[in-house]
Amino acid sequence: MAADVKLLGETPMPVTKLGKSGLKVSRFCLGGYHMAVGGDESGVRIIHRAMDLGVNFFDSAWHYHDGRSDSVYGKALAGGRRQKVLVMSKAHDRTRDGAMKQIEDTLGRMKTDYLDLWQCHQVTEQKEVDQILAPGGALEAFVKAKQQGKARHIGFTGHADPAVHQRLLDSFDGWETVQHPVNLIDPHYLSFINSVLPNIRKKGLGLLAMKTNGMGSIGKASIATIAECLRFAWSQDVDVVVSGVETVAQLEQNVAVLKTLKPMSKQEMAALLERTRKGPHGAGIEGYKRKPGATWHPAHRDGEPV
Repeated sequence: MAADVKLLGETPMPVTKLGKSGLKVSRFCLGGYHMAVGGDESGVRIIHRAMDLGVNFFDSAWHYHDGRSDSVYGKALAGGRRQKVLVMSKAHDRTRDGAMKQIEDTLGRMKTDYLDLWQCHQVTEQKEVDQILAPGGALEAFVKAKQQGKARHIGFTGHADPAVHQRLLDSFDGWETVQHPVNLIDPHYLSFINSVLPNIRKKGLGLLAMKTNGMGSIGKASIATIAECLRFAWSQDVDVVVSGVETVAQLEQNVAVLKTLKPMSKQEMAALLERTRKGPHGAGIEGYKRKPGATWHPAHRDGEPV
């Protein structure tokens, strides 16, 4: 691995256009939850190394560690670095006023005047969609923040039920990005890949893949390696993989997979999915998805144990 790491900085970072947002982003986005796991210094070190490797797209959310992940970015992107990258954060309050307060908090913590992408975070149940779309709901905050220049682009995220994503997609034409699970067991249960993903792409929205390792469950169950998980995700019709890492070494390993990526052929993917179909899958592994027969899903936030 040492030779690969040495070459990482010399190998160009693959970039793409994030759908109709038009943002030119690295196909690797650094997940924000983990930036505060090892302390501020560790988070800053990982962010700076990611920039050295060509990563220009960074993730966070208002609630990650009670705002500390946002604050780590405020420290890491000081001294002119903010102008060299694209940052996204998210708000999970479902009201207009609550969401507006959350973006103001985030901007203050990140020490920036604007976000390049602001997403409505982890929409889990249909009743949340009702709240977001209702008068005084969070959608009004996202539209207002974009009008005010506090958010250049807007989108939404979630992981529990693709039907919830589809309803949000159908209800408002102003979304520019969507983020949802993309992994090698997703097709076997409540699949985002096989349902809402093609519809997102038909609308020209940017697509961010998350939970490529099922919150760590895929690796822990010995279903597949990290490299297989990442290669499968980047072989789907996605723009970006959002990946959380807790060390510089993990970051370098993830980026090495991308910089040496050979997309899976249809035959390889078919064989892999046939293999994973036989192993554990469903809500027992993807614990963030709605359980079979359930009409609701317990609250869960990205990065937290399932």
